[in-house]
Amino acid sequence: MLYIVLSASIHGEEGEQHSSCERVIFLLPSASASQVASGWSATALRCFNLLGKSSSKESHVHAHATEAMAEPAYTIPAFRQRSADETEEYQRVTTHVAKGLAVIQEELHRMRISTKAQVESLAIQREVQEMMTKKVDLYDEVHKMPDFLVALRPHTVWEKTPVKLFCTVEGKPRPVVKWYKGGVPVDPLSAPGKYKIESKYGVHSLIISRCVVSDTAEYSAVATNPNGTATSKAKVIVKRPAGAGESCHLGLVPHLTEIHPSKLEVTLLDRFSVSFGVEGGSISLACTMVVVPDLPNVPPHAQWYRDDKLLKPGKHAEMSVGGGLARLKLPHLAKDDEGLYTLRIFTKDGTAEHSAYLFVSDAAPSAAGAPGAPMSVKAYDINSDYVLVAWKPPNTVNEAAITGYFVDRCEAGSDHWVQCNDAPVKVCKYPVHGLSVGHSYHFRVRAVNSAGISRPSRKSDKVTALDAAEHERLQVIKIEGKYDIVIKDDELEGVPSAPGQVIATRNTKSSVFVQWDPPKHLKHLVGYYIDGRAVGSKEWFPCNNKPFKHTRFVVHGLTPGETYVFRVQAVNVYGLSDESQESSPIAAEPALGGGFQYATPSAPFGITMLSCDGSSMTIAWKSPKHCGGSKVTAYYVSERNADSSHWKEVNLTAIKERVCTVEHLTEGTFYEFKVQAANLAGVGLPSTPSTPMKCEAWTMQEPGPPYDLSFSEVRSHSLVLLWKAPVYTGASAVTGYLVEMAKKGSSEFVALNHDAVNHRYLQVSGLEEGESYVFKVCAVNGSGHGKHSQLSEPVCAKALPGTKEIVAGVDEETGDIFLSLEACEICETSKFVWSKNYKPIGDCPRVAVTTEGRTSRMTFTNPDKDDLGRYSVVVTDTDGVSASHTLAEDALNTMLELSHAIRHPIIPLKHGLNYEILEKGHVRFWLQAYKLSPDVSYRFIVNDKEVTSGEGHKISHDVSTGIIEMTVDLFTRANEGTYTVQIHDGKAKAQSSLVLVGDVFKAALKEAEFQRKEHIRKQGPHFSKYLYFTVTEDCTVMLECKVANVKKETSFHWYKEDEELVPETPPNVMSGACAIPIPLFSRKDHGIYKAVLNDDRGKDTSVLDISGQVFDDIINAIAHIAGASASELVLQCTPEGIRLQCYMNYYTEEMKTVWKHKESKIASSEKMRIGGTTEMAWMQICDPSDKEKGHYTIEISDGEQTYTRTFDLSGQAYTDAYEEYLRLKAAAFAEKNRGRVVGGLPDVVTIMEEKSLSLTCTVWGEPTPEVIWFKNEQEVASSEHTKITFDGGKFASLVINKVTPDDSGKYSINVRNKYGGEFVEITVSVYKHGEQIPEPKLGHHAKPATPVATPVPPKSPAPHSKTPTPTPKAHTPASSMKSPTPASTPVPKSPTPTPKSHTPTPKSPTPTPKSHTPTPKSPTPTRSVKSPTPPRFMKSPTPPRK
Repeated sequence: MLYIVLSASIHGEEGEQHSSCERVIFLLPSASASQVASGWSATALRCFNLLGKSSSKESHVHAHATEAMAEPAYTIPAFRQRSADETEEYQRVTTHVAKGLAVIQEELHRMRISTKAQVESLAIQREVQEMMTKKVDLYDEVHKMPDFLVALRPHTVWEKTPVKLFCTVEGKPRPVVKWYKGGVPVDPLSAPGKYKIESKYGVHSLIISRCVVSDTAEYSAVATNPNGTATSKAKVIVKRPAGAGESCHLGLVPHLTEIHPSKLEVTLLDRFSVSFGVEGGSISLACTMVVVPDLPNVPPHAQWYRDDKLLKPGKHAEMSVGGGLARLKLPHLAKDDEGLYTLRIFTKDGTAEHSAYLFVSDAAPSAAGAPGAPMSVKAYDINSDYVLVAWKPPNTVNEAAITGYFVDRCEAGSDHWVQCNDAPVKVCKYPVHGLSVGHSYHFRVRAVNSAGISRPSRKSDKVTALDAAEHERLQVIKIEGKYDIVIKDDELEGVPSAPGQVIATRNTKSSVFVQWDPPKHLKHLVGYYIDGRAVGSKEWFPCNNKPFKHTRFVVHGLTPGETYVFRVQAVNVYGLSDESQESSPIAAEPALGGGFQYATPSAPFGITMLSCDGSSMTIAWKSPKHCGGSKVTAYYVSERNADSSHWKEVNLTAIKERVCTVEHLTEGTFYEFKVQAANLAGVGLPSTPSTPMKCEAWTMQEPGPPYDLSFSEVRSHSLVLLWKAPVYTGASAVTGYLVEMAKKGSSEFVALNHDAVNHRYLQVSGLEEGESYVFKVCAVNGSGHGKHSQLSEPVCAKALPGTKEIVAGVDEETGDIFLSLEACEICETSKFVWSKNYKPIGDCPRVAVTTEGRTSRMTFTNPDKDDLGRYSVVVTDTDGVSASHTLAEDALNTMLELSHAIRHPIIPLKHGLNYEILEKGHVRFWLQAYKLSPDVSYRFIVNDKEVTSGEGHKISHDVSTGIIEMTVDLFTRANEGTYTVQIHDGKAKAQSSLVLVGDVFKAALKEAEFQRKEHIRKQGPHFSKYLYFTVTEDCTVMLECKVANVKKETSFHWYKEDEELVPETPPNVMSGACAIPIPLFSRKDHGIYKAVLNDDRGKDTSVLDISGQVFDDIINAIAHIAGASASELVLQCTPEGIRLQCYMNYYTEEMKTVWKHKESKIASSEKMRIGGTTEMAWMQICDPSDKEKGHYTIEISDGEQTYTRTFDLSGQAYTDAYEEYLRLKAAAFAEKNRGRVVGGLPDVVTIMEEKSLSLTCTVWGEPTPEVIWFKNEQEVASSEHTKITFDGGKFASLVINKVTPDDSGKYSINVRNKYGGEFVEITVSVYKHGEQIPEPKLGHHAKPATPVATPVPPKSPAPHSKTPTPTPKAHTPASSMKSPTPASTPVPKSPTPTPKSHTPTPKSPTPTPKSHTPTPKSPTPTRSVKSPTPPRFMKSPTPPRK
């Protein structure tokens, strides 16, 4: 057994330490000296692999060497006492191994010196070369802020080992770099020998010797120049080995294996740039590199790719690698060689890659103006007697158009070419016949135009004429009647359409980035040709000579500062499309922030364990935050024992998904994992190692954790959380999920759903705008709740600026139903990913997804109910641009209707087929379209028979208005039926029908006949407007009409119920209008009114039936005016009770008038009497009591509006009114029961002498009155000559026997009782026999009888009413001359009466005894129950009223 102590340090480019071993003790079993000597290399290299670190992906790193790190001292532990045999064995091994150890040390020293010298030599050569070839370039003098070409990368190292951080920075002027540890500047003088800072050739490094655990921190390099500052950061983690300081045992000695090329440390130095070649020439693409260790017999494993297709060595591609150089030589260039070349070298940490484009231009043509050579010649459908040859057409810029192609063949091994077609074939496919079975052939193609024939293309690969193993449905087409060409059916489409808009943007000082929209009709597109032209020049130049498959291209080789425009053509087997529109001019200048280039993706993160069975673990991780400009295509996983520093690759082949099962693990051991993502540019940085995970079988009944939590549709107050199902389901299937949420930084989680959801997404609402949240999810099965997922990344509840939602619509041209989203942001590599119910749709035949610029549209191919659901879309490589839309059944049905209307166009009609009756009884059938073209055609169909314009029918249309019409001159019963119009306008159609049958037809026919009669009627005098009514402001109803076509001789008459009415003012027909008034309108004015117009030309009659609704309308019109003029309620006391009166312009009992007491409607009764006059409405409370106190209201309604007046009959108002009522009641009683002469006495009596005179009258009074007769104011006593009698208290008489002239005089009778009396005078004249009867003398007329009353004196004077009663302007005349005059005092018993004394007028006038209606304000005749409104005649106008 032998102990070997090795001390070595290996440095790579720019002093980067790739591998180091410091006093590592190896315990080797007994071996011979030759075995040890021969095994030194494997031992040393295994040391490098165990402890070395490398960087294989940094670009533009200048190589240099660093000094070896200081070697820390190690103490060899004490061992147990050996036996004699062991001592002998030990000495023997020592003797043989000592020589091997010396050889190893010498070899290590030589390798270190050699590598250092090589790196420094390369750096010096490069610097000398740059100094010698450097030219003054104004563009290089442009100031530029610092930029890290190679950023710092993280390191995990063991304690007491060194670590080196390095970066490469560029900028103008050269930046100054300062180093920081945890934000604190690194000072080498503060710990001498601890830190070493270097800066050579733009590479800046920080070396930390003998790391300790306290050196774990985040280190940053800050580059500064006058134009700005840039920072690069990386973490350094220092770990302490488990069991450090313990003794080693023989069983732990590692087994040294041979090194594999993928375990080498490779750093690319000088890289090939964009290259330009010429057809027929040669070119080499090379990359220099530093390989550690550089072993001649183990070169790096390098692969070359063209357009992502692996190249194989051959006569067209010569490859070599070794001596620090990887080279690809293309000895015989053809346009087939144009493309993006990628060198990929497999290294210990993954792969190192570099890509650049190679342009191959056409060689000089065989004849001036001849086209370039075709390319990509291949053979298809190989059969025993023919082969189908296909190729790609060359780009034609300034040459004449290609008219066809010649196809040549030659047998393998021969240089004799035979032309296969006599005439040029116009498409890029041709069947070659006449082949020999079993013979092998090559093919080539030449293009032909008017100037000549091109150079031949590169010959195709060798093919052998044998029977095809597979037959496809083919079609044979005759070319110029002689040659056959075989083409698949689905390729018979022709050349593609021109590409869309072309946009050019700045890239570098000699290149421009061009992108364009694809053509609308692709038609088996094989690529694009891009042409450029300097502004001011007419000559176009090709930018590529091989069809480029993508819609973006970097045009290189431009003159700095020159302005260019670009155009694009699409290519397929039928040739080139039309040129696109030219781009906007753009100058070849550097773009801000550098040109477009691909980069490797950032590191994945969030590694979590999903399941473990004791021998394998399933892990998952989250996507890189940045894809590097191209899609992430693969992931690579590495694992290690948590106690080891050696990483082991889990997968050699790429993993597409973000889940990986790591097998062959040891149960009970802790493992760490890291993941790298790869894209077109290469493999990105590894993730931070996961936390140690124990390999222990999961046996719980509950499910494992869900994973891959992500967010979609983040808005200010809501978002959608998505996750994936757990890999480990537990004892039973997962039945649902529970989601919890907490604010960022808080540990208080809130359950978002108490009932588990059975889908893997959740709409979260009620968020605070601007607040950040984290989420976790657990799965649920029959056994309970499973493990929670990892916490999600914090998400801020804030919508992206300009966020838009999904729009559902129907394409106006195609009628396709679609969902569309316009992204608020997008990048070159962004893609729109559509989902249904948050499950990616993918290539589904039910939908088709298209993307143009920022807008993606998902079109439904045949939408139905199966397409209902929630659709969402996510835009990749953005800051979370996403949206969703729920397609509901109602919305889908609406869009289906619109889609059908677009796909089956109809002429939109503004109005369907309708009819109208014209004058003369003509009937017009018409419809109106929104728009008609001059080419419109149509036809009318009546009862299934087409009707044309002719006798009785006139058919026409008006394009400007869109009206189509047909006029029927004579509309009769024969015209009943169905009418249809059919319209054709281009592809659009329309039809409209009208059914005229039954009652509808009868109504139309009746109207037509009426209009026909109206036309005849209007030939003579006629009513232009039939009788109608109006109501004036004084409520007089006017019947009016308008006449036309009259003359002076035309007569006009009014009738009511066939009785002529003669108005005071004769009607004047020449004025065009006639009217008749109906004053004081009431129910008596019911009837049929008629106006008749007549002359020698004819007669016309207008009738108005004033009854029913017409009568109600008139009453409402009167009520409208009367209600507006109504006064406030007035209180009036009467002997019967208290009366409330409302004065208005006119009142009639037919008006809708309602009286209310305390909101209760009052019905007319003995207690509450309701009535009115022409000027007022009243309501009387008979024999009032306290129950009748309160508010009283009158409501006058005109059918639409109600007019209200109120009076508060309570308090003092009621008291005063009640006292006045009692006073009037007493006065009325006295008036009713006083003594009076009822009748029988004359006013004047003339009698002849000697005759007897009897004056007899009837008297009345209660109690029975006392009767006294007077002559010349002297009481008359009863005697023989004058006899006085009073029979039965009723009949009083005065009889004078044999009158004499002395009996002449003035007689009077006084009838009285306690309530009063009446004094009546009679004049008696006596003449002698034979004398002429004398005339009554002046003054002898009977005076009005003066009643003598003895009223009951009131207890108190009558008070004034609160609402004054209007005083009449003129007293109503007495009904007779015998009207008594009340006396102020009782009549004394003295014979001398006092008839002229009067009782003072009361404050409230006493009404006429025989009428309950008080005296009106105006001289309108009194209207009472016994005396109704006097009869009115048409000749008497309405009496004037106030």
